[in-house]
Amino acid sequence: MKRQLLTEQDVRCAAGKGKTRLTVPRATIVTPLAADAALEKKITIERTDNVPVVPSAATGTVPAADMPSVAIGSDHGGFALKAELIEFMTAMGVRVEDVGTRSTEACDYPDFAHAVAVRVAGGGAALGIMIDGAGIGSCMTVNKVPGILGACCVNEFMARNAREHNNANVLTLGSRVIGIEVAKGIVNVFLRTPFAGGRHAARVQKILGVEKKYRP
Repeated sequence: MKRQLLTEQDVRCAAGKGKTRLTVPRATIVTPLAADAALEKKITIERTDNVPVVPSAATGTVPAADMPSVAIGSDHGGFALKAELIEFMTAMGVRVEDVGTRSTEACDYPDFAHAVAVRVAGGGAALGIMIDGAGIGSCMTVNKVPGILGACCVNEFMARNAREHNNANVLTLGSRVIGIEVAKGIVNVFLRTPFAGGRHAARVQKILGVEKKYRP
């Protein structure tokens, strides 16, 4: 049976509704940032056997039925994490396309980062995820593709900010930087957080404007 994931976003959403207690199934995975947010907001997380398991982040801003399609890739170092995230997203109802790599045999991350970015830029997927050892090289690669706004995130706050403020469409992760449960929390927030628009839209257009200045 799939275990529920409680993220920082869930806790902050509950706090915004005035809740002081969150009751979750006993087997629920509480991310580190969710635990910190609960302490900050003075919310008690109560585990019980009498609560049914529901889709993760049920309090999130994007319902499961509207989850975006995702193109995901990795190098050999990110292969194992990619496999777990594919299973995690599929359980959430996300349509996932795996662009490779297909094994732990040594390979070059730019090849797969480029493949993810091209799928997103071309409209084949709404969002992209790329995993290498640190997430940095892949972020550099995806941002070379016109129209891509890639963000390397190591926690849920960065993932939410990347989507809400920057309209990031590709997330890069470092398999040697974060563990699987932290990665799930980041991915969950990244997929469920919409772009806020407003004053942020003008700033994002300036980012894209810099890119256009240097196009051949």
